[in-house]
Formats: sequence, C-alpha cells, structure tokens
Amino acid sequence: MGDFLSSNSFVIAQIVLCVVIWVALQLSAAVMVYAERKVAAYLQQRLGPNRVGPAGLLQPIADVVKLLFKEELRPAAADPLLFGLAPIIAATAAFAAFAVVPFGGSTTLLGLLTQPLPLHVADVNVGVLVVFAITSMGVYGIVLAGWSSNSKYSLLGGLRASAQMISYELSYATALAAVILLAGSLSLRDVVDAQQGAWLGFIPRWYVFLQPIGFLIYVIAGVAETNRAPFDFPEAEQELVAGYHTEYSSMSFAMFFLAEYINMVTVSAVATDLYLGGWHGPFLPESLGWIWFLLKVGAILFFYVWMRWTLPRYRYDQLMAFGWKVLLPASVLNLIATAAAVLYFGI
Repeated sequence: MGDFLSSNSFVIAQIVLCVVIWVALQLSAAVMVYAERKVAAYLQQRLGPNRVGPAGLLQPIADVVKLLFKEELRPAAADPLLFGLAPIIAATAAFAAFAVVPFGGSTTLLGLLTQPLPLHVADVNVGVLVVFAITSMGVYGIVLAGWSSNSKYSLLGGLRASAQMISYELSYATALAAVILLAGSLSLRDVVDAQQGAWLGFIPRWYVFLQPIGFLIYVIAGVAETNRAPFDFPEAEQELVAGYHTEYSSMSFAMFFLAEYINMVTVSAVATDLYLGGWHGPFLPESLGWIWFLLKVGAILFFYVWMRWTLPRYRYDQLMAFGWKVLLPASVLNLIATAAAVLYFGI
C-alpha cells in the first residue's frame, strides 16, 4: 500500500510540474510584455506603463482583458480552416518545444516524495534534436497565416518568415553541432552535467568559454528564428503593416503574440543549458539551481529587449547576405575547428 501511494504521489507531482510549467510559460509572456515596455521606456528616457496598478504592473492583465473582449474578425476571402489553424500551430509548437528543456536538477519537494523529481517535462536522450525539430515547425503557423489571409501584406510576411527560417536554421544547427561534439551527447541534461566544476578553481566550465563564436552565432540565429528586431522582417510595420498577422484580431492575434514570447524564452533556456552551465552555479544547493537558471534566462531575455530598442532593422537583402555569406561560413569553420580540437586535444 505504501509503495502504491508513493508511486501515485510521484505521478501527481509530475502532472503538477507539467501544469506549473504550462502556466509559467503563459505568465512569462505577460512578464516579458511589461519588462519590454519598461526597459524600452528607460532606454528612451520615459516612464513606460504607470497607470494600471502600482508602477503599471497590471498593464499585461489589462492587455489580456482587452484582447479577450475584442471581436474575432476574418476576411471574407480568407481560408476559414487554415486561418483558424495557423495561430494554434504557432502556439502549440512554442509550448511543445519547451517540454524537453531541463531547468533544474531534481527535488523531493522538502521530503514529500520518496524519489527525486527531475525538473523537466520529458527526458529525451536526443533533446537537442527535438528542440530543433519542433521550433522549426512553428514557422508553418506563420506561413499558413500569411497564405490563408488572402492579403498581400500577410503573404509577403509569411514568405519572408520561411526564407528567413531556411537561411538562419543552418547556422543555428551548425552552432548546436559544435556543442554536441564537446559534450558527446544529444541530451540537454548530459550537456548541462558536462559543464559542472571549474577550471583553475574559479572559471566555470561553461561551453561559452570554449565556444564564444558558436554562442554568438547561436544568439544571432536565435533572434532571427524568433523574428525579433533587428530581424523582424515578417512583421515589419513600416513595410507590411503587421506582416503575417495583419488580418488577425482578438485571441487569434494573442496566440501569435504568446508564441513569439514563449519562443524567446525557449531559445534563451536552450542557450542557458548549452552554453551557460544550465542550473549550475555557486552559493546555492542543487535543489535550488533553478534560481540560477532563471537568472541566466532573464539576462538573455534582457539582451533581446536591449537589441530591439538599440539596433535598426536591416534591409532584406542585407539579412539574406549576412545569413548566407557571413553567418553560415563562420558556423561551419567553427564546427571544423571544434571537431579538430576534440580529435587532437581531447577537449
């Protein structure tokens, strides 16, 4: 009877963890909206949200309520099925990609569990490939949204998204391959565990120190993959009104909005696991390592926002030229150098 109860409590804890992650990802979008507005305001020497709630903290809730009560509109010539399916695909891919991302070691919930609960939804031994595959599926929602809207602005936004994904996905994957060579595993948890300890007693064994070029390539390609400035061509307001989601309103638009911010969190979380040692850090026990993980993810997300309000958008031909003529050759050379170092020096 005791074994039955203990096994049931573990299953319940796993279900609760899944629900907590699902809710946390949704809340992360609200927090990012507020943080982005505040950071943008400080960078531009203004106040930002300050009316709804103390210091404007309730502004994201006001935005959600506004979107909930807006009328759902669909162009008369739009494809009804694909028009409704596109935001669902984008949001589902965004949530699913985070499922294999570990964000902590394991915990017994202060002794409530008889066996440690690993802090992830699914432990997949090819987690890097799963993240890569699912995030690639998200662009289908954007392309379908652009095509099904029967709008020239939306169609151009969808075409730009597909071309941008193809151009930067190669550099993105090649940067990941260099880390896989160093860790000798496709499991994200194994990659994090390989970064434990320190060189000379004080330098963390993070792969960012072994792969500075790879980390830079990953970040640039990640920004382009999530369609964020200065690579936000699929939704360029000055050129395409709002791009692929021009014809969307109410909760359909909100789902695209949600997917974009969750994808930002996923890219930042994977970068933390691959290059910044994951949840490993000083001063905190393993059970509280998720705090280090959140701090590292927050730092990368701040960089996302900082870039948006600092760098101008490139021209489209510059985007393509940079991806194919600069980023891809640099990522290939980095992979070759990494393979040579692993082969000859046993890094």
